[in-house]
Amino acid sequence: MISATLVGLQSVPGLVILYGSIVKKKWAVNSAFMALYAFAAVVLCWVIWGYKMSFGHKLLPFWGKAGPALGQKYLVNQALLPATTQFYDDGRVETAMVTPFYPMASMVWFQCVFAGITLVILAGSVLGRMSFKAWMAFVPLWLTFCYTVGAFSLWGGGFLFHWGVMDYSGGYVIHLSSGIAGFTAAYWVGPRSKKDRERFPPNNVLLMLAGAGLLWMGWAGFNGGDPYSANVDSSMAVLNTNICGATSLLVWTWLDVIFFKKPSVIGAVQGMITGLVSITPGAGLVQGWAAIVFGILSGSVPWFTMMIVHKRWSLLQHIDDTLGVFHTHAIAGLLGGVLTGLFAEPQLCAMFLPVVNSKGGVYGGSGGIQILKQLAGGAFIIGWNLVVTSIICVAINLIVPLRMTEEQLIIGDDAVHGEEAYALWGDGEKYDSTRHGQYSDDTSHNKASIGATQVV
Repeated sequence: MISATLVGLQSVPGLVILYGSIVKKKWAVNSAFMALYAFAAVVLCWVIWGYKMSFGHKLLPFWGKAGPALGQKYLVNQALLPATTQFYDDGRVETAMVTPFYPMASMVWFQCVFAGITLVILAGSVLGRMSFKAWMAFVPLWLTFCYTVGAFSLWGGGFLFHWGVMDYSGGYVIHLSSGIAGFTAAYWVGPRSKKDRERFPPNNVLLMLAGAGLLWMGWAGFNGGDPYSANVDSSMAVLNTNICGATSLLVWTWLDVIFFKKPSVIGAVQGMITGLVSITPGAGLVQGWAAIVFGILSGSVPWFTMMIVHKRWSLLQHIDDTLGVFHTHAIAGLLGGVLTGLFAEPQLCAMFLPVVNSKGGVYGGSGGIQILKQLAGGAFIIGWNLVVTSIICVAINLIVPLRMTEEQLIIGDDAVHGEEAYALWGDGEKYDSTRHGQYSDDTSHNKASIGATQVV
């Protein structure tokens, strides 16, 4: 329950604050509210049908049977994941069913906050132009047809779980899926207005850092809770998480200083996030020295794709991924998954994984096959999210426009919500150029920032 609360704090208020602060002032309210709404909507959908689709009895090799997780008789019994019993080829039990020593209600809530933050991360790709009504429809549809598939396949007892694909705490289920789906949704929604793409300064860098801090510290619940117990494995996971996050932040900052001559605060936050994301699939499965290797690569590979490849590849230029979620979550998540297949330590694997004798490629023997499994698992998540997210976006657009009106794109929060983030003029009165002079968040400066949101 403590781990679940920490993960919940990553979204509300963590990413709500981060999103509301890292965007242009006119989109602060809309961006924060998209995150807040998504989290609330997921909670209700999760307990009515989503949880059992992700962790209930098997319907298909990649999907569980839908049903409510609301009744007392269901919630007060000991938690169990019925499809997780692992068998040998001859039918003998290899690993018993996952049955943590607490009520099902704890499991339902713990997994709920993971589902919630996945939608909040995804929102980062479409900030500043997606219609809020379309977002209201998108959240339950994507949760139902995308998230539950990844969760059951890799965690709930689906085919990737039993095949032995490693995803300790959501490198694939959460980060790769949200990064690919966000990038796909950004394509269908279309780019921000030309003016917003040219200049998109954060409205409050210090508050953005507060949100980022909640995200970092909350990751102790994110990775520390996934052994479903306070044990040796959870301690290793939390330590590795912080080692990797810190290393990645430092590497990203060093690269900014070397190539751009200035240490970007936004860049440091992006580096922190890529480190935390990349260690997630292997947090409790690798040694501390490997966490440093993870951090070096997560601070450099996504930096390279965001700062170099993005500027030279027309596809990435064409699709407007507002906060660079493709780089910070999809690239970092896939990178972490592959590195887990390389560095997963046999004894640590035995503490957590259902397939006995699992190990990474550097430990020889059958370890080399693990890298192929990791690549195949990532390919499934990428393919499913590309196709199904596209179908969802096209279907919603037939009923309600995915994109805001041109007037809303020009005005921002006031046009969409009738509210603005900051009362800069008197006691909450709105800006009026005839009374308050020429000032807005579009004021030109001599030199633009090199921060990630400007680059993206």
